[in-house]
Parts: sequence; C-alpha cells; structure tokens
Amino acid sequence: MAKKIEVVAAVIQHEGITLCVQRGPSKLAYIHEKFEFPGGKVEVGESRECAIKRELKEELHLSVEHVDYFMTVEHTYPDFHITMHAYLCPVENRKIVLTEHIDAQWLNREELPSLDWAEADVPIVEKLLRN
Repeated sequence: MAKKIEVVAAVIQHEGITLCVQRGPSKLAYIHEKFEFPGGKVEVGESRECAIKRELKEELHLSVEHVDYFMTVEHTYPDFHITMHAYLCPVENRKIVLTEHIDAQWLNREELPSLDWAEADVPIVEKLLRN
C-alpha cells in the first residue's frame, strides 16, 4: 500500500497575479523541476491553517495573515498518495525569498497552463481557470 501524506498548498495572490514556484532536482522523475503551489506537510497536532502559515514562512520568508480554503486534491503518485488542501492566500506585496525552490514566477490566470505543473497541482490550476 502506498504511503499517505497530508499536505497544504498556498495559492498566493497579489493584485490578480498568482505565485508559481519550481521544485528543484529530484530523484522522483514525476516531480523533478515541476512547478507547484508552495506548501508542505501538516505536522501532527497542527491545524491546516497553521501549517500553511508555517510552511510559507520557512520556504519563502513570507507572512500571511488570511487564508481561505479553496479545494482538496487526492492524487496517487507511483511512490505515495497525497491529500493536498489548497488555500487562497492574498498578500500585500510580492517580496519572497526562495529557500527550497529554484524559480518563482508571478503569472496571471491565463498564463498558468504554460508551466509544467506537478500532477497533483493541475486540478488547482484548472479550478483557478474556471473561477
């Protein structure tokens, strides 16, 4: 049975533009250098909202005050199953510091499909395009 992981993802938006971050090199070919919405694992005893705020501070040196639930994605990769809870996170400015990712792009909604997304993030992109 595949390992199960619960994670949170942030759809960070500023003035109608969305932050997309690129993963670094990985031994797992299916996520190697793919774009994703930043976030990470929910720690034991931690709320999802606290997890997203912690992860953004760690990964991007970004503080967010307000998060709104957007959707949950269930996806099975070859090595694990992921339950990803996505949150809309409006921010006051675009100042970030990349600590884990190799690139970041701020794109308008129509540009989102141009990136090579991790499979689990694709449903989030699709919902953003519909809204």
